[in-house]
Amino acid sequence: MRRIWRSFTMAAAAALLSLGAAAAAPEPATHDYVIRDFRFRSGETLPELKVRYHTLGAPKTDASGKVTNAVLILHGTGGTGRQFLSPQFAEVLFAPGGLLDPAKYFIILPDNIGHGGSSKPSDGLRMKFPKYDYVDMVAAQHELVTKGLKVDRLRLLMGTSMGCMHGFLWAETWPQASQALMPMACLPVEIAGRNRLWRKMAIDAVQADPAWNGGDYVAQPVQGLRTAQSLLILAGASPLPMQTQLPTRGAVDAWIGPELARRMAPVDANDMIYQLDASRTYDPSKDLEKITAPMTWVNSADDFINPPELGIAEREARRLKTTRFVLIPASEETRGHGTHTWAALWKDELAALLKRSE
Repeated sequence: MRRIWRSFTMAAAAALLSLGAAAAAPEPATHDYVIRDFRFRSGETLPELKVRYHTLGAPKTDASGKVTNAVLILHGTGGTGRQFLSPQFAEVLFAPGGLLDPAKYFIILPDNIGHGGSSKPSDGLRMKFPKYDYVDMVAAQHELVTKGLKVDRLRLLMGTSMGCMHGFLWAETWPQASQALMPMACLPVEIAGRNRLWRKMAIDAVQADPAWNGGDYVAQPVQGLRTAQSLLILAGASPLPMQTQLPTRGAVDAWIGPELARRMAPVDANDMIYQLDASRTYDPSKDLEKITAPMTWVNSADDFINPPELGIAEREARRLKTTRFVLIPASEETRGHGTHTWAALWKDELAALLKRSE
């Protein structure tokens, strides 16, 4: 079965990426939505919370004027909405004729609080920025969609990693807000065990660097960020493809230096601390039965962050009566935690979800 899956995914990836190369997705439009006097769960407020978002396509309405084709896609920790423009995602899904062709759908790609062009600590407040969590991030997304874009109900809500966790919160808080749900690469339980450990280790590494100076640094705390980014590389990696790509000691040694430099270049230390710490209150496990929309939940077997051997996904999936849980087998084509962005590996599941939620 593993050989069959590998052959299928290789063929699917080659065919779809070839199609995407011939008809690439269009460049999105970028906008800012400002929420006045945003109140965080901590009780802190911001006079203006900026939410940057990117869109593809245009809204279509029914006879009553309600938008019927909106698709919200939520990014992971440290990412932005523009990460979904990568070829392995956009050239499969957003290209003409793709499952999420912008000629048919109105695609919304927000930068979450603390990320990208949205309000974040590095804008100037540093560690005085409000201590946001996932509930705050989801509340801002919801206001953008409903008040900013006048979308009462999404055709589809997708999310990867942190966006996957946000998807579970959306589905519980507003059960009728989306016609279909596709969370990918997460678990609907408190962040604990190894998942909590590597996050804390990364935060501690930055804060232990003397250059961090309580967040009031003159230059980025490079040594702390180097350790944090090293942990992030391991957490997101998958053994099989890395063994293939880096088959010798020399290959590893030649790769890691430039890769660390590339990953560290755009990172702000305070932003990273906030991003990693925002998961501290996440735990949707108590209210899973509130989820009623058709859902396809996809994890991968080589995910270090959400290891399948814990058995959590299968246990919690039994409580989700409208959900199909899919565990993609590990192969040389999967990318560990990052499998969520390689659409050729799970596009058929998306197609089936769109069909059964019509």
